[in-house]
Parts: sequence; structure tokens; C-alpha cells
Amino acid sequence: MTLFEQINEGIKEAMKARDKVRLEALRGIKKVMLEVRSTTGAGGEISDAESLKIIAKLAKQGKDSAAIYQSQQRPDLADIELAQVEVFESFLPKMLSDLELEQAVKAIIEKTGASGMKDMGKVMGIATNELAGKAEGSAISVKVRSLLQ
Repeated sequence: MTLFEQINEGIKEAMKARDKVRLEALRGIKKVMLEVRSTTGAGGEISDAESLKIIAKLAKQGKDSAAIYQSQQRPDLADIELAQVEVFESFLPKMLSDLELEQAVKAIIEKTGASGMKDMGKVMGIATNELAGKAEGSAISVKVRSLLQ
């Protein structure tokens, strides 16, 4: 079953369970997926890898929105965003821990033969491809920078 089909099944289940937060989050995912599918060149289908990127982007946007709401003293809105982020993250693969991320970046640095900050671009290119969906880009960047210095 594709991720798109899982989202559709999740919508049905959320409707039956009258789970408004999950239903709204899943409908948000489906809306973005349908927009991507309807763009020219998409061929009407969307791969699971593309779906994961979409969901990860929505989760990041939700976290950012929640942080803004909290800074503006609106915990009610922040709680709604964080509840939706939990739904988004239930479809994403498990994120790497800090230690696992460090080990992965060290392996990439050894593989590329990077020796200093001048090689950061080369390492980041490979790291973002290999660790896509497993770690956020900002976390990868911080780890690469700290290990190359």
C-alpha cells in the first residue's frame, strides 16, 4: 500500500473515530499531495519518497508555527500545531539520534576524504542525500561543521 493510500485510509479511520485533529492533519497532507500530483510533469502519480518529503516539510512548518505561537503567548494555537505535527511524524521514518547522526557524518567524511571546512559543500551534498528523511538539514549542517573544524 502506497503512502497516499495509507493517508486515504487514515482519513476514513479518523472520520469514523471522530478524531478532528488527526482528520485535519491527514486532509492537509492529502491536499498537498494532490497539488503535487496535478502539477505538470508529475504524471498523476507521486512516489513514496516524494510523499515523505512533503510530510517532513509539513512537520517542519508545523513546528515553526508552534514556536511562533508560543513566542506570541498563544499556547492554544501552539498545541493544535504540535498535535498535527505528531500525526505527520507518525508517517515519517524514525529520526537519527545525535550519536547516530555523528557516526553517519563521520563515515561520509571518511568516504569523501574531506579534511577541512573547504570540503563542507562536498560532504553536505552527500550527507543530505544519504540522510534525507532521517535527520533535518540544519542538524546535518551543524554536525558536519563541528566535525570538519
